[in-house]
Amino acid sequence: MATLLSPTNAFDHRADFPALPADWHYLDSAATAQKPQLVTDAIARAYDRDYATVHRGVYKRSADMTLAYEAARRRIARFIGAASADELVFVRGATEAINLVAQTWGQTQLKAGDRILLSVLEHHSNIVPWQLLRDRIGIAIDVCPLTADGRIDLDAAEALLTPAHKLVALAHVSNVLGSVLDARRAAELAHGVGAKLLLDGCQAVPRLPVDVAALDCDFYAFSGHKLYGPTGIGALWARAEILDAMPPWQGGGSMIDKVSFERTTYAPAPARFEAGTPHIVGGVGLAAAVDYVEGIGLAAIHAHEAALVAEARERLARINSVRLFGPADSAGILSFAVDGVHPHDVATILDEEGVAIRAGHHCAQPLMAEMGVTATARASFGIYNDAADVEALARGVERVTRIFG
Repeated sequence: MATLLSPTNAFDHRADFPALPADWHYLDSAATAQKPQLVTDAIARAYDRDYATVHRGVYKRSADMTLAYEAARRRIARFIGAASADELVFVRGATEAINLVAQTWGQTQLKAGDRILLSVLEHHSNIVPWQLLRDRIGIAIDVCPLTADGRIDLDAAEALLTPAHKLVALAHVSNVLGSVLDARRAAELAHGVGAKLLLDGCQAVPRLPVDVAALDCDFYAFSGHKLYGPTGIGALWARAEILDAMPPWQGGGSMIDKVSFERTTYAPAPARFEAGTPHIVGGVGLAAAVDYVEGIGLAAIHAHEAALVAEARERLARINSVRLFGPADSAGILSFAVDGVHPHDVATILDEEGVAIRAGHHCAQPLMAEMGVTATARASFGIYNDAADVEALARGVERVTRIFG
């Protein structure tokens, strides 16, 4: 069993999060992370003291806000190892990022008969946009199976891939199982048949060091609110030459070069994909969140969460009626079921014990079908969790089994 990092050691950051009372055990970070004071302070300053529009005004505050917003872009680009801030497009979140790729790159680079490879464990946001594209232009979608312990089976992917495949789109970390993709091997397999690789990094960026250059992917998408930042902001990274070849997908202010009723020309990336007034304060807040997690260290965060998951798995495995899903070394996420008890009932009883978990299909219905369930209970850990949260989870699940016999 992994050595658990106790709540009294150096890794103790709960006090940084004002929305976490001492008697509440928040285990739903995979849905959305709580916000450290540093982030909420940055957001408050941006609205209260510094606020103005960006990219348009010639007065000083607008210029200063533009500098702060573009500095945030550079900060976030560095965080994921981008070669240039111009490779990073601000979006509302990973869902919008993947839709942007499907509706621009996919619409122009794919044709009837081309194929895309997904996996069984993908979030709906990495399934439905490709189905919509399939229905419009006639591409085909193949689905990679999983290994016995819930990882994307890259040996199976290698057997499935052909020169007809133009895109491989996979979750870097599963939002249900916490299984971590061997992203570098996935890139090698995709590029080996001439395909691009898109990674859904929503669950990876809060938990693992991410370097898009080292991963050798072509697109990387993530959301800010899972990274301890604000909602309504996220990022799409893509290689510069790919972005340069992608057409705009929404029209309006900021994304133009010149407009006339006869013809419009467009700004270069990333502005070409950011029509309208952006989520200015969201960008600033997300940069503050990046500062916060890098101040702690992603490797330290991953080790802490892995230890918590290992302890939680060991505790729940003692309960005969509990079924655990996913690999033993999952990244911060543990899904489970209690025999004969609906996950919603599990979550309700845990809530009575002051433990907040997620219950449902987690926007991964194909994976639920693969596992033979309609839903699971999911505990997901964050920077602020500690041994007391694991103890409360185990105690609550034991109460569930007593109530339901």
